[in-house]
Order: sequence, then C-alpha cells, then structure tokens
Amino acid sequence: MAGSNCTPVTEFSLTGFTEDLVTQLTLFLMFLLIYLLTILGNLGMIALIRASPLLRSPMYYFLGNLAFVDLCSSTIIIPKVLANFLLEKKGIAYAGCVAQVFIYDVFGMTECFLLAMMAYDRYVAICHPLVYPLVMSPKSCLQLVAGSYLVGLTNGVGQTIGMSTLSFCSSNVLNLFFCDISPLISLSTSDTTLSHLILRTSASLFGVSSCLVVLVSYVAIISAILSIRSVEGKRKAFSTCTSHLTTVSIFYGTALFMYLKPSSDSSRADKWVVVLYTMVTPMLNPFIYSLRNKEVKEALRR
Repeated sequence: MAGSNCTPVTEFSLTGFTEDLVTQLTLFLMFLLIYLLTILGNLGMIALIRASPLLRSPMYYFLGNLAFVDLCSSTIIIPKVLANFLLEKKGIAYAGCVAQVFIYDVFGMTECFLLAMMAYDRYVAICHPLVYPLVMSPKSCLQLVAGSYLVGLTNGVGQTIGMSTLSFCSSNVLNLFFCDISPLISLSTSDTTLSHLILRTSASLFGVSSCLVVLVSYVAIISAILSIRSVEGKRKAFSTCTSHLTTVSIFYGTALFMYLKPSSDSSRADKWVVVLYTMVTPMLNPFIYSLRNKEVKEALRR
C-alpha cells in the first residue's frame, strides 16, 4: 500500500525511444509521415464511402466506422508523441494520461468489435447469401455498430475507474511513449486488485469474445469456400475476404503479442510492436482496402 506521506503524481515522464538527437529527428519525421498518411487515408476512405453509390453495402458501412475509429485512436497518441520529440521534458499531465487511457481504450475495443462484425458480415454473405439482405439490413448494421461503440465506451469507463484507484509515489516514469493501463498498474504503489480485475475481465469478456467471433466466422467461411467445386468460384469467394483477413491478422497478431506477453518493462523491441499496433495498423487499413478491393478501386476511378 502507498504510504501516508505519498505526494500525488501530477505528471508522468514518458521514456520514448532514444536520447540521440539525430535518431529523434528521424523518428519525428517518420511518425509525422505516418500520421499524415493516417489522416489522408482514413478521411479519404470515409469521404469515398459517403460519396460513392458503389459503396453502399454493409461491409463499407462498417469500414467507414473503422476508418473513423482508426483516425481517433491515432490522434489521441501520435500528436503527443510528436510533441515530446520537440520538448526537452518528455511527459504528460495526469489528466492527459487519464484522457489517453479512456479514449484509447474506448476506440481500441470498438475496433475489436467492428472487425468482428465485419467478419460476421462476410460469414453471412458467403455462407447464407439468400438471407443476407434480411440479416444485414440497415437497421441491423446500425445496431451492430452502436453495440460496438457501447462496448468500447464500457471498456473505457472501466479502465478509467481502475486507473482512478491507483496511487503513484516511488516513480512517475512510464517506459512507453503513451499512457496505457498495463504499465500504469505495474508502476502503481497502491493496491492494484480492482484495476487488475477490471483489466482481466474486460480482456476476457470483450477481447476474447470478439476474437472468437472472428475465428468462428472464418472457420465457417473457409469451410464453405473449400466446398465450392470450381477454382474460379473459390477464388471469387476468397477475394471478398482478403482485405479484412489481412487487417484482422495484423491487428490481432500485434495485439495478442502486446497484451499476452509476460509482464515486464517494455523493451525497445516491445515498443516497436506497440508502434505497429497503435500507429502503423490504422495507417495501413484504408490502403489495404483500396489496393485489394475491386469495388473501392472502381469507386476511386470514378
């Protein structure tokens, strides 16, 4: 437990990546480029989906929301990382740290469920095409997206409540470039039982369930595709899933490594995995769908 003489922390120090000035400049320019591409790609995807009559199916409704979520989750992290490259004192106020934990956990979990809903959409389209218009009606899609945001909000509130129970006395140094609940729990000098319980419950209830929806959907999809006799039929069916499958593989692959690896201080290699998860994936998503999707390509040409 924290002692009675504990002085409340008003700011956290973020260790970043390196102390070398040349390397810092290189990383600043690289992350700035990543952020600009993230803004351009995701805003462009949202505008294209809204403007093109070719992109009116449920899949693109989910994709538009995914682009919005990626934009928001990047914006809560990258601008502060860029600012810290330019500042001698690399830190974040306690209130700013709480805001990062809340907003990132809202949109991070929302993205998990949006990807799960997109997998379910592909499952219905391929395995039950005759009832697809009924199952994936505009009302159903709205409810699925609203449910995804609600789960994300629940997760964000829960993690913020968990953080509010933590005290920080011995150190305020986070060995990461943004505020995440896991290193904050490790840094805390108070009882972490409740925050650990909330984190594990959220990961088990929300994270695992969304992952299971994706896995079960793709097992059924692959089974259905393999039952198609013609090679051309298999190719066409699988081509409708490749963009989403690529996105899911990158997102869940890096997320599983990030959150299931043994608890320890973040090494330099771990930080780059976090960069891939928090920065690179939101940048890549719109380009993955643009390059691998015929309907998006056609909409861009028009």
